[in-house]
Amino acid sequence: MPITKGAKKAIRVSAKKRLFNLKRKDEMKGAIKNFKKLVSEKKKDEASKLVSTTYKAIDKAAKRGVIKKNTASRKKSGIIRLLKSIA
Repeated sequence: MPITKGAKKAIRVSAKKRLFNLKRKDEMKGAIKNFKKLVSEKKKDEASKLVSTTYKAIDKAAKRGVIKKNTASRKKSGIIRLLKSIA
């Protein structure tokens, strides 16, 4: 248990950040999941419209440090690879 005032505040702050990061990660995973669902249904037009929102979710997660920069790049290239595989 924290003893000092600073340690108590650090726990409060980290709890808030944890919730924010979980929300950001869930948004990213949801966007990727929706995109993959459209790709599996072979709906190229709808999937191509969803690329920008998926990219946005991935970039925000990378910007906040939820995922690393290279992980974000890998996920984005995988998304484009899936989109091209429909054609």
